[in-house]
Amino acid sequence: MSAVGRKPVNPYLVLAVAALLPGGGHVMIGQPYRGLGFAFFSLLLAIISWHTTTPEHSFIGRAAGGLFVWALSIPDAYKFARMRYALWQKQNA
Repeated sequence: MSAVGRKPVNPYLVLAVAALLPGGGHVMIGQPYRGLGFAFFSLLLAIISWHTTTPEHSFIGRAAGGLFVWALSIPDAYKFARMRYALWQKQNA
């Protein structure tokens, strides 16, 4: 078994971090600009949607824009991590 590069981060760990922190999964797999972009737009859209709704809406409704971007970032980070992990496994088989 040859060592072709360092073992990548476990995709399930990336998934957990991405679910807890917007953009955190991307930063963990070495894509800090992409992760910071997701974090920035999650915050920006949460603020915008918060100010364009009324207090009668629930927290989820008021922060829907940011939560939507956060939800998009989770499978994106997992997909990149899973592809890197599968490629590493194939190269080291």
